[in-house]
Amino acid sequence: MKVSGAYLLNVPQERAYALLQDPAILAKCMPGCESLDRMAENQYAMRMKMVLASISGQFAGKVTIADSSPPVSYRLIVEGSGKIGFMKGDGVLTLSPADGGTSVKFEGDVQVGGTIASVGQRLLDTTSRMLVKRFFDKLAAEAAQAGVQRLAAD
Repeated sequence: MKVSGAYLLNVPQERAYALLQDPAILAKCMPGCESLDRMAENQYAMRMKMVLASISGQFAGKVTIADSSPPVSYRLIVEGSGKIGFMKGDGVLTLSPADGGTSVKFEGDVQVGGTIASVGQRLLDTTSRMLVKRFFDKLAAEAAQAGVQRLAAD
């Protein structure tokens, strides 16, 4: 399944890139993420709960950040498996200045298998769009909160 889109964050490009590299911020923003713990440079162990229609279950896997080109782009590789199946994702995020903030464009492929694949392509497409929107909405809230905290410290 192909995933792509763009989202505008109201922070400068360097700040947006830093937020997208911060495992604590990513763990807060990823829907269903229970933990994201550093294993090695740019590699994290992930635990999350996936809920899709009437199917739900725990996933364990890893998140790898590769091909970093700060503050412009990086590749994100996500792998996870659990009792309800598996998922693998590989995508590129590209950041550029836009409208006083930063445009984050993403494009990639996601593969799912097992019970979660049985819910159908349409539901997977809709759910993936919803999860991406939820992620970026939470990221925007974290960016706004971080900005408020930074102003208070100045």
